[in-house]
Amino acid sequence: MVLLSGSAHAQRSSSSNPFEGFAGVWSGSGTIALSNGRTERLRCEAVYAAASADISLRQNLSCRSDSYIFELRIDVDYEGGRISGRWSETSRNLVGRIAGQARDRRIEAVAEGPGFSARIEMSTSGRRQVVGIRSQGTELSRIAVELTRIR
Repeated sequence: MVLLSGSAHAQRSSSSNPFEGFAGVWSGSGTIALSNGRTERLRCEAVYAAASADISLRQNLSCRSDSYIFELRIDVDYEGGRISGRWSETSRNLVGRIAGQARDRRIEAVAEGPGFSARIEMSTSGRRQVVGIRSQGTELSRIAVELTRIR
């Protein structure tokens, strides 16, 4: 659940940019595990935009399986090694806050909302990105996706 935008008032060098390598359009596949034990293949597309001198990140992650649709939007700001912001899952009308850490092209965060909590991990290396989501309180148990930058 990661799309990020916003404004922050921090100055840092480009070498400490945790969002470096995220911006662009990504496509790939993975699996979703539902709380009932069923596992399905997913096809996903993600769009990331960095803003405000790369201290804000917006993510739109859209995934589909034969029976499941997942539409995650994340907007986060970065300051002093920490990220914070908002998330939404539009296909289920869920919203909440997200907070965690970002460094070295890796994000580790917890997204929380009414009756919902998820741990999100994302990392980027070159044209490859890995996204993992583990949640409690919904029908979704786990999402694991590998993406490749296409633009």
